[in-house]
Amino acid sequence: MNVSVRGIYTTALTHLLYEGDDHAVVQASEPIRERFDESFPVEPADVHVATTRDRQGVGVEGEADGVSAVADRLRGLGVDTLAWDDPAPTGSVFDAVVTGTRGPGAVLDLGDVEGYLPFDRVDDYLEEGDAVRVQVRSAAAPWDDDDPLCDPTIEVGNGLARLVRGGSTGDTSLDLASVLPTDPREGWAVRWNDRADDASLDALATTLDDLNDRAERVEESLPDEVEAPQRLTEDRATTWVWFGRESRFALDEARRAVTTTMTGHHRCKAATREASAAVDFAEAVCGGTSADTDFPFAALTRQFGPREGDRVALGHGKPDGRLIVLGRGEVVEYDPDGGITVERKMTPGGTYDALGVERRAGDVATTKLKEGRWWYPTVYRGSDGERRGTYVNVCTPVELFPEVARYVDLHVDVVRHADGTVERVDDDELDEAVAAGEVPEALAEKARNVASAVENALGG
Repeated sequence: MNVSVRGIYTTALTHLLYEGDDHAVVQASEPIRERFDESFPVEPADVHVATTRDRQGVGVEGEADGVSAVADRLRGLGVDTLAWDDPAPTGSVFDAVVTGTRGPGAVLDLGDVEGYLPFDRVDDYLEEGDAVRVQVRSAAAPWDDDDPLCDPTIEVGNGLARLVRGGSTGDTSLDLASVLPTDPREGWAVRWNDRADDASLDALATTLDDLNDRAERVEESLPDEVEAPQRLTEDRATTWVWFGRESRFALDEARRAVTTTMTGHHRCKAATREASAAVDFAEAVCGGTSADTDFPFAALTRQFGPREGDRVALGHGKPDGRLIVLGRGEVVEYDPDGGITVERKMTPGGTYDALGVERRAGDVATTKLKEGRWWYPTVYRGSDGERRGTYVNVCTPVELFPEVARYVDLHVDVVRHADGTVERVDDDELDEAVAAGEVPEALAEKARNVASAVENALGG
């Protein structure tokens, strides 16, 4: 299985995949070739692995069996690695129904998920109820607010070239293409990528043969009439892999086997683009650190935040991949050893989960967050300062990024009521998440053990 890798996790993932017996890394960048002292073939990729826009994880997309194999390899990185299959993979073709508009585009019903089609990509006017055939050009991570980006043009690609259905045949971007033994499939035009400049004639011929075969399969799957909504092609897949804090440190170990790596390399790079550049500079000038060196939380946060006076959101990930922002508050205390305290003013209405206490005007929530801890407490107080209850959320290890505290909620929680009564809640929801395949059993067992420890501590 040929795999291409791009983004901030490239060195570590290349090492993990390169060391395996089932995957070959292709189309590697010049820095990766130098770092591994390997040539890495310039060949068509069956699977593409790329860092997500927010640097929280990677998207694995391509041939369905290959995506499954690579995603399974990544799931083993750490106990807090989570993965979700996308119902609208990149490259899949749908017959869709226009359900409305949003900004300069149409919202589409793809069946199990919504898609988005910019108006500037279509020639005809679209209105609600219209049926349209589209291809997913870019899938969207489940923790992202975006919908899958769709396009009416259908194409197939493998990193070296694309075949575009109905495209112009006047592309001369690769002069060597004229000497290849195979022509693009009739009705499709080839578009060569820059990476193809370094490929051999045999690789280019294989590229075109591969794309012609895929184009034929796509054509065979397309009915004459548009009947929406339905998915028409099944050979492509996209899986989103989210790396928790422990997973990022496991990636550090994989990278350290190849090149100089500081403790928390990937944790720092996931924070901001500026922090990512600072890591590269620090490693180039000062070298790496051993695995038992402490994570430089103070240095990172003093430079990039969060610090006193900053506003931080609670990025409450769900085991099904969604991200819910519980609210934003002010950092009122900063501990350079790894913690912050955040205060939020609550809006009235409803009740506090599990506490059964009414939310009133003037209530304040005080949340203490510590980097790497598997839980965090929130104390709710009224306008008079009276404690109204404490909610302890059990989650994957907390990461304190400059603008958000990020983790994935593990359902089971512990509450302490105003009268001192301690109650453990939502074990059933965790069991359901395990049964649904959203939470691995090892992670669920860790959550139960953490909940038991918190329960005992509060009860004592």
